[in-house]
Amino acid sequence: MSKTALVISAHSADFVWRCGGAIALHQKKGYDVTVVCLSYGERGESAKLWKQDGMTLDTVKTERRKEAENAAAALDVHDIQFFDVGDYPLDLGRETVDRMVDVIRAVQPSFMMSHSKWDPYNTDHMRTTDFALTARMVAQAWGHNPGEKVLGAPQLYLFEPHQTEQMEWKPDVFLDISEVWDKKWAAIQCMQGQEHLWHYYENVAQNRANHFRRNSGGQSGGRAATHAEGFQSVFPRTVDEL
Repeated sequence: MSKTALVISAHSADFVWRCGGAIALHQKKGYDVTVVCLSYGERGESAKLWKQDGMTLDTVKTERRKEAENAAAALDVHDIQFFDVGDYPLDLGRETVDRMVDVIRAVQPSFMMSHSKWDPYNTDHMRTTDFALTARMVAQAWGHNPGEKVLGAPQLYLFEPHQTEQMEWKPDVFLDISEVWDKKWAAIQCMQGQEHLWHYYENVAQNRANHFRRNSGGQSGGRAATHAEGFQSVFPRTVDEL
């Protein structure tokens, strides 16, 4: 059976900053990673475009979609989907939930990724995680569209938010993305509308690499890593040995 993963991104750039390395690494390992962008971030995360004279909503959406598609290609993603439900705020009603459930059941992900549970600076982000948990639950329900293959119990990893200390986000997984950092950096540079974030997330990856080294053995033999990403798992992980 093919290995799959699913990323649910509130806006079209979120998947790049926060888990682009995980995406590229798992594509390299033989996973098929599907990315769903609920919106383009056209209203709230496209200030650089809106500052241009004569800008329109449709033009902003078109530009942000191009950026996201180029970033996905840089990460070797073959399946990126755009729900275009609007942002600030996202429209995540029952129709959108059902649409997400259809994707989850089609992908049957080994694991899922989305935002932190709490984000007072951008409620689209934390509403997306609640939405992801709801859709995951519905996808497991035998009574929802009976006859379809139901979802198992994939882990939901919460990727690192901006201003981490304010978000009640506590990483319990550090992923070494050194071997695919060039892909993530290329994807980051595709996001022309938010150039001010490029080096911020480069620094985050370098800092998390330090945490990876320290937690893999520290000064007594930790694994070398130049770049890493941190994640918080929602559900207990089942193991046969430690």
